[in-house]
Amino acid sequence: MLLLLRMCRFMSKTVIMSSEELLSVDYEVFGRVQGVFFRKYTQSEGKRLGLVGWVQNTDAGTVQGQLQGPASKVQQMQQWLQTTGSPQSRIAKAEFKNERAIDKLDFKDFKVAR
Repeated sequence: MLLLLRMCRFMSKTVIMSSEELLSVDYEVFGRVQGVFFRKYTQSEGKRLGLVGWVQNTDAGTVQGQLQGPASKVQQMQQWLQTTGSPQSRIAKAEFKNERAIDKLDFKDFKVAR
């Protein structure tokens, strides 16, 4: 009986997660975001939230990338990119562009691009 109850809880969570709209959004973060492990922390936070996508440094001294996943998790990550980042980073601003609903994820995991 306990196993059946656990299976029902798992399945209901799976249905809820899979019914949430998937979003894709491009981002760029400005400030002191290079040389402070910002990409690694971004990758870790994205994975923790169950998101996929990528992050990379730019020649302009910013960090850019793309996020994909359930809308609520993408929104949590956007907040994290605006306010938290890595411990030594100093975020001046974060810009988000090309936010759109998607039918399926384009990536399998969250990568640091070089």
